Amino acid sequence: MGKPTGFLEFERADRKYEPVESRVKHWHEFVVPLAETELKTQASRCMDCGIPFCHNGCPVNNQIPDWNDLVFRGNWKQAALNLHSTNNFPEVTGRICPAPCEAACTLNIDDAPVTIKSIEGAIADRAWQEGWVVPEPPEAKTGKKVAIIGSGPAGLAAAQQLARAGHDVHVYEKNDRPGGLLVYGIPDFKMQKDIIERRVKQMEAEGVTFHCNVQVGKDISSIELESTHDAVLLAMGSEHPFDFFAKSSGRNLDGIHYAMDFLPQQNRRVAGENQRPGTREISARDKHVIVIGGGDTGSDCIGTSFRQGAKSVTQLEIMPRPPVKENKALSWPHWPMKLRVSTSQAEGAKTEFSISTTGFEGENGVVRKLHYTRVDDKMQPIPGSEGTFDADLVLLAMGFSGPIENDVVKELGLKVVPRGRFKGLDATERDYKLPGDNKLYAAGDVRRGQSLVVWAIREGRQAAHAIDKALMGVTALPR
Repeated sequence: MGKPTGFLEFERADRKYEPVESRVKHWHEFVVPLAETELKTQASRCMDCGIPFCHNGCPVNNQIPDWNDLVFRGNWKQAALNLHSTNNFPEVTGRICPAPCEAACTLNIDDAPVTIKSIEGAIADRAWQEGWVVPEPPEAKTGKKVAIIGSGPAGLAAAQQLARAGHDVHVYEKNDRPGGLLVYGIPDFKMQKDIIERRVKQMEAEGVTFHCNVQVGKDISSIELESTHDAVLLAMGSEHPFDFFAKSSGRNLDGIHYAMDFLPQQNRRVAGENQRPGTREISARDKHVIVIGGGDTGSDCIGTSFRQGAKSVTQLEIMPRPPVKENKALSWPHWPMKLRVSTSQAEGAKTEFSISTTGFEGENGVVRKLHYTRVDDKMQPIPGSEGTFDADLVLLAMGFSGPIENDVVKELGLKVVPRGRFKGLDATERDYKLPGDNKLYAAGDVRRGQSLVVWAIREGRQAAHAIDKALMGVTALPR
């Protein structure tokens, strides 16, 4: 603990943002980082609690008090080593993780948690700037060969861990570049893609082979992969979108799209990458945009729409407006349900709560109106509350129900099981192994349902631990 009285002496301060009027004119990151002296001050606020609840809040169990102390003392290199010991991609989580660790911080009882996410991101960025992040190839190869289907955060984390253990790792990605939703889902203004590219180069130097533009189940058989590898990890994500309007009037009108048909197009434009064959261009320029869904994907649609030149953006959420401040006695140290305004929402979106879409209306086959009704706290329609919004583009961002089931899952005859609201492959968290006499493992959203990037990293690391132990009888990889 660097400064025992730090939390009493210093107020919480966090990173600032570029003004809205300028940041909506470009696709770059717009966070203004804290200066080194400010970071040291913020790190000194860590209380080094006897029970560090931030550990429980963090799915990868980052040793947060340890690297806060190291930053306060100016030992940035050791802080980077400590951080990387639990998290393969802290430069990613330092940008896009919602920071459940801060919700669990003891100082959050007083609404002033340590700025853990900002400090984490600063450590990771400093490590790259100073050249401390270098390839870590294994001292010896094991002769074992592992295939990983999908290169999102779960697949990448597992690939890096397994390669460092000495296995021959092959990652299969259906898109042009590795990274999954880190590259094709998250907009560049939240995370620029050179962040992923440099990690891919590091992993290639560590022995990972990436096979891009290869869709397993179409371009290559998943059964063939299983027969030619000692283990196969399924990390394809949860890509089947929820669509609660399939039977609603006007659902077939042009201009109504899934968020994940909209967002990847813009990421490809920014990268100068060709669109997928047969893709119809979707643009928000000069349109009244309606985003249905109040989560991170919905916010990404908002920010992207403003940068494309939308006339207006309205976000619809069927749930009631959350309270501005949570009841700490009921919620802490867990993630609280409270009102949050994302950076994209702050760029000028109008958010409507307790509202349910009832149908769509169009002209010449193109959507022009969205019909709605207000709902009560039990999400039942309120008579007489019906209305319409102008809608030239409707983006469905209501989440994902489970894995795509018509390629790898179907070919391998895998069981998809309910996990609450979501579906996932039937693999235990203890060993990530799919049942039966096979070489198959599953990790990430494809196993547990859609979740946070930090959960995907945790699952990839733990799956690598399980695979290494199964192949070698013993493992030095951390869980």
